[in-house]
Amino acid sequence: MNTSMLLRAAALALIALASGANGVRAETDQLRIAQQFGIAYLPLIVASEKGLIEQEAKALGIAPPKIEWLRLSGAAAMNEALISGGLDFATAGITPMILTWDKTRTTAKIIGVAALGSMANILTSNNPGIKTIADFTEKDRIALPSVKVGFQPIVLQMAADKAFGKYDKLDELTVSMPHPDATAQILSGHSEITAHFTSPPFSQQQLASGKVHQVLNSYDVLGGPHTFNVVYSTTKFVNDNPKTIQAFVRGLDRANEWIRANPKDAAALYIKAEGSKLAPDFVESIIRDKNVNFTTAPEGAQKFADFEAKVGLIKQAPASWRDLFWSGLGDKSGS
Repeated sequence: MNTSMLLRAAALALIALASGANGVRAETDQLRIAQQFGIAYLPLIVASEKGLIEQEAKALGIAPPKIEWLRLSGAAAMNEALISGGLDFATAGITPMILTWDKTRTTAKIIGVAALGSMANILTSNNPGIKTIADFTEKDRIALPSVKVGFQPIVLQMAADKAFGKYDKLDELTVSMPHPDATAQILSGHSEITAHFTSPPFSQQQLASGKVHQVLNSYDVLGGPHTFNVVYSTTKFVNDNPKTIQAFVRGLDRANEWIRANPKDAAALYIKAEGSKLAPDFVESIIRDKNVNFTTAPEGAQKFADFEAKVGLIKQAPASWRDLFWSGLGDKSGS
């Protein structure tokens, strides 16, 4: 090796050494984000379509990551991909995210990145005799995406705990069924399914039919608005890519502002992106619904965690909702 090559190698080594000493490293050049289906994921759709995350990355002085938007169904598939390193951001209901946060405290150390919004879930029934959850009998069946573990079943357990002092009293009546299938069955009136705990747009579709009525609103169970779905990652990825995380959350904040200011356009964008057959006016009405609020600030997270700890779903509740999320969300008025 000649003198010039030796000098160049030495210079590069010194640069690398200095960078390591100062903790300086390049942020990720790619971002793999998985989302599920439904209006709850509208902020991600808007951020994607308008390139908001990339814009915020530039504003923060980093190269915009190449974003790969993936579609996965269910928290189990999300968690597997995230923990194995095949995914950077996963999305799911806040209650299963808390379960994963607890289970990975000493391994992958899952941490929430942002809420996707607060959205009421509705327990509907086609049985006129069911006015409250106390009216269910052994002949009834309540459809949920997954029994016992998941957003709707945990909220149902919270309601049962309040009403009966026995959180699992209604568990034996629940059956696992995807929202579209359960909607079709409860509206048909020719099924064992007499109730369905569901989210927008299915709850609005069912109520608009006039064939079902509301039995329970999840906001009533929590005593106010609560987060429905969240984005989460591993603590290592969050710590290694602070500006990328900041750009992502800022991008979502801008998406939420745009949705609130342009509900009609947001509905049209959703329908196009999802290939949805829903009427534009119907989607717009959901976006405008007083029980829907697109925000990155978590709401009711501590209440969910406290309940999961109370019934033994997690070993210990966090001291604060902030322990469940990226530290940058600490400035937001969450709960």
